[in-house]
Amino acid sequence: MKKAMSAARGMRARMRSRALLAYCFVVLTVLAPVGVRAADSYEVTVERGVPAKMRDGVTLRADICRPKADGKFPVLLTRTPYDRNGSADFCLRAAARGYVVVTQDVRGRYASEGDWYPFKNESQDGFDTVEWVAALPYSNGKVGMFGGSYVGATQYLAAIAQPPHLAGICPNFTASNYHDGWTYQGGAFEQWFNESWTTGLAENTMSRRVESSNDAVGWTQTLPLRSYPILETPPAAGLAPYFTDWLAHPDYDDYWKRWSIEDHYANVQVPVFSLGAWYDIFLGGTLRNYSRLKNEAGTEAARGGQRLMIYVGGHAGGWSEAKVGDVDFGNKLPFDLDEAMLRWYDTLLKGTANASDHEKPVKIFVMGKNDWREEDDWPLPRAKATRYYLHSAKPANGLEGGGTLSTTAPTEEKPDQYIYDPSDAVPTIGGPLCCGPLPTGIGPEDQRPAEARGDVLVFSSPAFTQNTEVTGPISLDLYVSSSAVDTDFTGKLVDVWPNGFAQNLTEGILRLRYRNSQEKPELGNPREIYHITLDLWATSNVFLPGHILRLEVSSSNFPRFDRNLNTGEDQSRGTHGVKATNVIYHDKSRPSALVLPIVP
Repeated sequence: MKKAMSAARGMRARMRSRALLAYCFVVLTVLAPVGVRAADSYEVTVERGVPAKMRDGVTLRADICRPKADGKFPVLLTRTPYDRNGSADFCLRAAARGYVVVTQDVRGRYASEGDWYPFKNESQDGFDTVEWVAALPYSNGKVGMFGGSYVGATQYLAAIAQPPHLAGICPNFTASNYHDGWTYQGGAFEQWFNESWTTGLAENTMSRRVESSNDAVGWTQTLPLRSYPILETPPAAGLAPYFTDWLAHPDYDDYWKRWSIEDHYANVQVPVFSLGAWYDIFLGGTLRNYSRLKNEAGTEAARGGQRLMIYVGGHAGGWSEAKVGDVDFGNKLPFDLDEAMLRWYDTLLKGTANASDHEKPVKIFVMGKNDWREEDDWPLPRAKATRYYLHSAKPANGLEGGGTLSTTAPTEEKPDQYIYDPSDAVPTIGGPLCCGPLPTGIGPEDQRPAEARGDVLVFSSPAFTQNTEVTGPISLDLYVSSSAVDTDFTGKLVDVWPNGFAQNLTEGILRLRYRNSQEKPELGNPREIYHITLDLWATSNVFLPGHILRLEVSSSNFPRFDRNLNTGEDQSRGTHGVKATNVIYHDKSRPSALVLPIVP
């Protein structure tokens, strides 16, 4: 009964919230021209709940903001699973600037019909929606798309379907592959993201289920009265079938390949303005999309039209505030993300000249110096791959250990080892998270509590005497063995301040069974030595004088990633783990090293 009452209160609150959003949406229509330059200010009109029928007969609904004026205008389209009302402010701003803005609930979400299943219908529905908005009587036939996270996925999946009237997309912090870099990373299950995201999505699915089965008149015939259905908790079965499908497909198989963006770059035939962020959970995919599309996109215009902007935060915050996590990046970080996108579309869709026409194609925020910089390309051609070798005169376990980093190659050194216990995993402290922070924070946070553990190897350089910039992709070459048939290895790049604050910069993980391929896992042989490479994605950071470069090596980062149980069994069904003794070798014949792009 308490659960039912709580659910009812929650539903009423959501209904009031949606009603308030709708009211604000209409009221703001009158105020839209305020604050917009007179030269491009239009009065705005709004149509709500406009239906669009997809090729299979399912109807999706959208809100349309447009200039209240004669003529035809370019269209900016967003397709979202998060409730189209969330784009109300931008909708009004862009419409006042001379765009038709269409915000649509994707299939199976909020006001749209059908069943919700991530990625499955976005190419087909994206194609149909782009062509639908292009044919609206006030559209000039040029369509651009916008939005972040999953809304970035709806753009890419539409683009690879090649709708004729799509002219460009502007995805913000989104992935390139929905297996590696979304659901899994390095073979490890992105547990915190997958469970928190699915939980949030299931709320609307449950609400739709309750609303669709509301039969107050029919229920009056039910006896006994205690059987009144509203008192029963709705069943969870079928709320998120995709979650169990993800667990059933840990390998990169045909389930994932059908909607992988990386496998279909040649189908992308429009310019792309990619926005991403240091500390964002999809940073790796954002950078991969840019660097590969400029070579692999399907047309010359698309290859030459790639733009990239990397700020700080993404899902972790940023762009509108200086502080992200526990670090203040200064007053230069905040920027108007919507304006950056609109300026790009002003040129692409309207042919309007503006300052962005003279900017270089890549713009990044350089941490440490805390300033913006334009670049000709990514990765930076002038960055030099530099190997920082792992050393230890005494065991490198924890902050009190003897682990060091140096550009000098090792000679003969003893390996370092630690015991990884799945029941006592290294906790996630900040880092690239979604959706919502853990109690230990999000983004840049002090890593010293983790570094104090005996199952974390800590390797530190001497303090820098001058500014040293690391900008670009980062990898970790390790020679390893384990007493288990399968285990994980993790790496984390850290900037240690003079006061001891250990700021995480970027991190990665590799599940040993995926050391050779994410398509064909191979269990290891206990105590056999393997050469593995961890992808730590990328960063841009200046290590200031007095700061220290640090590397953490361990075997867990929980709950960001699921705990490897070390047994080699199906991770999704395992209930008990075993301890593993994991060894890192760093000697003349097995020179483990952190590979950094040093900018001269």
